[in-house]
Amino acid sequence: MKDAQGDPAYGRTNWRRFAVAAAVPAVAAGALVFGMANGAFAASFAVSGQSFKISADKLEGNGFAQYGGQDKKKDGSGIPVAVSGISSAKLYNLCQSVKTPGLPISLTIRAGRDEGKPAEATNLLIGVSELSGDAEFKQINIGQDASTLGLGGEDAHGETGAFGQEAKSVTITGLKQTAVSTSAGTFTLRGLNLKVNLPGADGKPAECF
Repeated sequence: MKDAQGDPAYGRTNWRRFAVAAAVPAVAAGALVFGMANGAFAASFAVSGQSFKISADKLEGNGFAQYGGQDKKKDGSGIPVAVSGISSAKLYNLCQSVKTPGLPISLTIRAGRDEGKPAEATNLLIGVSELSGDAEFKQINIGQDASTLGLGGEDAHGETGAFGQEAKSVTITGLKQTAVSTSAGTFTLRGLNLKVNLPGADGKPAECF
């Protein structure tokens, strides 16, 4: 099986648009969406529902899993997401940004900008609504029962019979993603910089992309 760029599914894949499942055909992607609609909740906390942006020059992950799920709001409603789990990750030139509702202000967090000092996370779980970049997977299984996923961390698995995929490792360059939740066992932010951004010359506050 090959993707639109002609690369084998188990090798290098270019993520051009919404990467619910890299190199997975429409039927498999549909299986992930079906899983989203059937209550496999992702985050262990009630989410606000507000999206935020994350970018990095490069993400290196050992142990990767992905499956469909929902993040749950306080009122009990669910937000469909693609759940990405990474057992341990390094993120180079990490940026996270979120807009302040009703105000032309944003908050940015940056870390891992110094050479050889990336941000690092363990048992990373991200509820993603959109993701792009160039990704390379090693030893990937596509179409695995989501309840049997084990490489992406202790909590990175879905419901029995739901579509999932996992790989021994993943490298994503030019990472850009929009998410509604992130959780981690540990998150080490080297060179942390947090900034409140006022509108620029164009009237808009700074964002990661």
